Amino acid sequence: MVTNDSLNTLHDAVDKGLSTEIEQQVTELHPSEIADTLESLPSKQRAELWNLEVVDQAEVLPYLNDTVQFELIQDMPTATVARAIESMDTDDAVDMLQNLPDEVVEASLQEVDLEHYRRLRQVLFYPENSAGGLMNTDILIVRTEMTVKMVLRYLRRFDKLPERTDLLMVVDSNNDYRGVLFITELLTSSPKYVVEQIMSTNIEAIPADLSDNEVALLFEQRDLLSAPVVDKQGILLGRITIDDVVDVIRAQADHNLMGRAGLDEEDDMFAPILKTTRNRAIWLGVNLITAFLAAYVIGLFEATLEQMVALAVLMPIVASMGGIAGSQTLTIMIRGMALNQISNTNIPWLLKKELAVAILNGIIWAIVVAVIAIIWFNNVILGLIIGTALIINLFVAAFAGVLIPVLLKRLSIDPALAASVTLTTITDVIGFGTLLGLATILLKVS
Repeated sequence: MVTNDSLNTLHDAVDKGLSTEIEQQVTELHPSEIADTLESLPSKQRAELWNLEVVDQAEVLPYLNDTVQFELIQDMPTATVARAIESMDTDDAVDMLQNLPDEVVEASLQEVDLEHYRRLRQVLFYPENSAGGLMNTDILIVRTEMTVKMVLRYLRRFDKLPERTDLLMVVDSNNDYRGVLFITELLTSSPKYVVEQIMSTNIEAIPADLSDNEVALLFEQRDLLSAPVVDKQGILLGRITIDDVVDVIRAQADHNLMGRAGLDEEDDMFAPILKTTRNRAIWLGVNLITAFLAAYVIGLFEATLEQMVALAVLMPIVASMGGIAGSQTLTIMIRGMALNQISNTNIPWLLKKELAVAILNGIIWAIVVAVIAIIWFNNVILGLIIGTALIINLFVAAFAGVLIPVLLKRLSIDPALAASVTLTTITDVIGFGTLLGLATILLKVS
């Protein structure tokens, strides 16, 4: 495992060009740890470590994020990329190929042997974020009419079984999926038994076009280690294993975290300055537009602010409280959508519940803020105004927190990416507009 101390030692060795020390440390690392180390280095040092003879590039490539993977492959000869593809599991190779330019993919596929080419083509047919894109075609298949003795004889023909083989896939004479045969059941059954007698039909096949998030949910709900993948006709295509699902769960978590800041989960923290600036500039521009909208609302009440400076002091309280309350509701909704817990039938109930919570919290904190404002500025009406504005903004924040992700999803826009900035805009505009509007009316300023 890579610790901060070991990483610092390795970084120091790379900085000083201590080849012997670098090689000694790298040989003790798992390929995934080498990948983590590469991602934590600036481009120049990354290239030096990557080109060391002790680094098995084919083993490390599957563990790198897409951006770093693409950067390193660009400088690799096509033949080397092809050899790396042949050494990978089919699903890992496909994941990598789907993030490369078409010309690189075609050139690499021309270099691989015919058997690997056929396997890759079968999986490349499906989108990356589907069960078909996740599956591995390297599976062990037995037929329903085979005996246990025949199956054992068949397995002995292999020098090595595919990794993470906990079961065998069972098909009929038409290659239609029928069930699974657990290795434990195989080893403890009489050699005379037929596969159909001891196989399990409890593990349902996963359609190849099912989304990767739904696949992850199935694995979680059914405690699966592996599962078969079939096409629309029920023909067995491959299998998905738990390591692929863990990758999906991590990617989804990274996406939700980074997306709320307008960042890509595959962003390279050590990317060149200009590239990073360009990637972040777009989201900053979107936020600037929303900021100008809030500023415009404030500008409408310029005369009110000039006559009562206390309003400028209290404005951030109303906006920030609405923003936090809305974010709480928004987070619950996005998580519920990720777990497929949100449907048209329960949205009305969730909306009522969140609005009730918002009103109760609004009343509680409105009283607290109003009392503080009255004591601070010696103005009862001002306290009532900010209390009322706070209740209204929390109510609107809850309403928006429920409906924004629902509407964005129906418009095929990723809620994790766009919902946060939309909600912030609404709570800022409503918060500022309500506070200053009520002040203009009730305090008789204009």
